[in-house]
Amino acid sequence: MASPKPLARPALLSPALDDLGVTWGPAGGTLRVWSEAASAVDLVLVDATDLDWITGTLPLTPVGGDVWEVTTRDLRPGAHYALRVDGPAGARNTFNKETLLLDPYARGLAPVRIGEWRSVVVDGTYDWQGVARPETPMDRTVIYEAHLKGLTKRHPGVPPALHGTYAGLAHPAAIDHLLSLGVTAVELLPIQAFETEPRLLQHGLSNYWGYNTLNFFTPHGAYASADAVAAGPDAILREVKDMVRSLHAAGIEVLLDVVYNHTSELEIGGPRSSLRGIDNAGYYRQHDDGAYIDVTGCGNSVNTSTDAAARLVLDSLRYWANEVQIDGFRFDLAPTLGRDAHHEFQADHPLLRRIVDDPQLRGRKMIAEPWDVGMGGWQTGNFGAGWSEWNDRYRDRVRNFWLSDVDYARRASTPPAGVGGFATRLAGSSNTFDDARGPLAGVNFVTAHDGFTLRDLVSYDVKHNMGNGEQNRDGADTNRSFNHGAEGSTQNPAILATRRRAMRNILGTLLLSAGVPMITAGDEMGRTQRGNNNAYCHDSPLTWVNWDLAPWQEDLLAHARRLIRLRQENPALRPRRFAHAVHAVPNASVIDWYDENGDTMSHERWNDPAHRTLQYDAQSTPDVEAPNRILLVIHGNERPTSVTLPGALGAERFVSLWSSVPDAPADDEPVFLPGDRIEMPGTSLHLFRVDACSSPIAAR
Repeated sequence: MASPKPLARPALLSPALDDLGVTWGPAGGTLRVWSEAASAVDLVLVDATDLDWITGTLPLTPVGGDVWEVTTRDLRPGAHYALRVDGPAGARNTFNKETLLLDPYARGLAPVRIGEWRSVVVDGTYDWQGVARPETPMDRTVIYEAHLKGLTKRHPGVPPALHGTYAGLAHPAAIDHLLSLGVTAVELLPIQAFETEPRLLQHGLSNYWGYNTLNFFTPHGAYASADAVAAGPDAILREVKDMVRSLHAAGIEVLLDVVYNHTSELEIGGPRSSLRGIDNAGYYRQHDDGAYIDVTGCGNSVNTSTDAAARLVLDSLRYWANEVQIDGFRFDLAPTLGRDAHHEFQADHPLLRRIVDDPQLRGRKMIAEPWDVGMGGWQTGNFGAGWSEWNDRYRDRVRNFWLSDVDYARRASTPPAGVGGFATRLAGSSNTFDDARGPLAGVNFVTAHDGFTLRDLVSYDVKHNMGNGEQNRDGADTNRSFNHGAEGSTQNPAILATRRRAMRNILGTLLLSAGVPMITAGDEMGRTQRGNNNAYCHDSPLTWVNWDLAPWQEDLLAHARRLIRLRQENPALRPRRFAHAVHAVPNASVIDWYDENGDTMSHERWNDPAHRTLQYDAQSTPDVEAPNRILLVIHGNERPTSVTLPGALGAERFVSLWSSVPDAPADDEPVFLPGDRIEMPGTSLHLFRVDACSSPIAAR
């Protein structure tokens, strides 16, 4: 029987789209499925042991708003089920009434065979034992991007049975590392259920990163411990919640990298596992002839200009935020979610606005990866209020300043650029994010899961991706990296020393910049992927964090810990707003810039490649914390120089807090006076706390 069509599609927040999936009531379980084009929808019940054995079939009834519904006592916790959907043939439809499909709102999955799954009804009740979310303010947030499996797969303090699992990350040994490092949030690469693409399976590889989502509500079962997998989807979900509760109890937030822009159904001709078989035209962006409009580079793009697709994303976020107590989300290829019916990005797209305004998501951190591969896909700085964004402009400028510019200077005797662009990024990227959003709109990073590790960034000039099965064609060709004189592994002590200082300079810049810093797991210990800058398909020691550290790696870790502690102790390093040239702005940092002579930076020196030495004087204007002032000396040339500390108004002394020069951070805090000279070796940083005899802001 054909579904009666309403005069208009239900809107994003229409009650017609409420309670999709399986819900509970006195009469049993109710299954609700949206499909605008379907002519029939069936619930298929299957045996929990033999997932190919169909035990019953029940038709769903259209109830308006393109929603189909059935209620039965057979939909109880532990029930295994699938959908069958039939509909008209046509260029944009791919119905097949014989295909067993996943419920898009399924909370549990059971594998049948490669590429085939069944939905499972889960109980989901859980005792949070009074443990609350940490709710770390954005200005105090330090993000640690990590792969759930790779972080603990070889951790010596985690029991082998828990290596690479949700329970492994919940283990005290893993949490102790995060606490000792000082990060406040762990951002996990995708843990929503995902699949490996057939192409990778043919090469004996796997989708290690997980950016190939199968279902938006179900945790990835392969990351659960063997005991939880054996016990089934309820136990897997409990293990995820145990992990979140343990991290929250330690004061650490949990952010999820979520992939709502495309699914594992890939291009036309790929798997028909869920959305494609339920309503291909309603869920995916297409031309009139049915060809997909692919703005993700992954074969398909979820069409969030339709309210049902947008609501699917919103409901998934609500589920993870409330049922699993997740603290925030990083949205992969976020512009795809903000494209309208004409496939053009709109910053005020209803879904993008609802994500940050929704009462059920209040207080969660929302971070956009602000680019996709479609026309107009690069949108850094263009997301609206409430959003933070990965700041690729910061990444590129910092890499240029410390690496590719230095490489250029070795060959051309002078760097290609001065210090001006670097200073803008250091101070919060005010040319990218407006005053209303402020510096916390930018998530600063120099490395991420995608690209070189920090160690490889200073050790390789070019990518080495032959192991990926694509003849080294995949991965970025422009890396702004510098091997410092030898490609990859070397025993040359001078090259190794220079590389180590370069890593300290980059870490120091990242953790002392205005904005929200993000560290990639293992960078604090100098992890390498041997030059592979696209290791998405390697689930092996190449990508797992190696906890067997050499002395220099222990030293680098000590630097990272020191820098994070100093960031938290000095509010001038983490302003919430941009300062104004005329009037006072609370929670900003008032900035003065000086050259190597202690004089105010002249206009000419900002962009003069011959002058890459800068003194960054930042004074906080807090409304809660005590006033604070720092001086960061930056020297971006390999030639050593002397720097005269400025006779800044109100500065009584400069207390040395950290330098990138020594292999291990110094324990003492020597004191310097205005006008004193300090020696800066080639390419180095030096941080001071500025002590004043009177209020520095009042003195201005």
